[in-house]
Amino acid sequence: MSIKVYLAGPEVFLANAREILDAKAELARQAGFVPLSPGDLEIPPAPTKKGLGLSISEIDEQMMLEADAIIANLTPFRGIAADVGTAYELGFMCGRGKHAFAYTNVAADHGARIHTYYEGAVVADAEGRHRGPDGLSVEDFEMIDNLMLHGGVERRDGAVVVHDAAGDALYTDLTGFREVLAIAAAKLL
Repeated sequence: MSIKVYLAGPEVFLANAREILDAKAELARQAGFVPLSPGDLEIPPAPTKKGLGLSISEIDEQMMLEADAIIANLTPFRGIAADVGTAYELGFMCGRGKHAFAYTNVAADHGARIHTYYEGAVVADAEGRHRGPDGLSVEDFEMIDNLMLHGGVERRDGAVVVHDAAGDALYTDLTGFREVLAIAAAKLL
């Protein structure tokens, strides 16, 4: 039986997206999986940008429905948290009861990144809950991202791998991906 794994992450936005997506797919094949990756399928032309976006969404959801598992790159993207599309994909797969695995190329956990973002302006309120200067509470559960993402993976007997990549290799360093791929292979194959 072949296990199909959906490869989620912000790599589709990179200038060298095809190179990185192909490298991840080849590593997945070498590990014994059938990789399904956004960007692999031909997107039919659409008369509008919105129509094109809806087509991409439909195709990606169809790939996820076909997949048995997901490996999500939760490296922070354009901010302190994972790419929102990747977060959706991970939630979609968890909600369907699929196997879930994740990795990040940033060692600092979500709470630490929020503290850094606010440049030391996080303070404890009267009840001891940490809040940013905007008054909103700071999520700090020593997890790599929002508790629903990290927790969703671990509650499905998956693994979250943390790797600290160099700044210019944040989205191209595949060390964490290789490690989580090996864990997924040991559990699923």
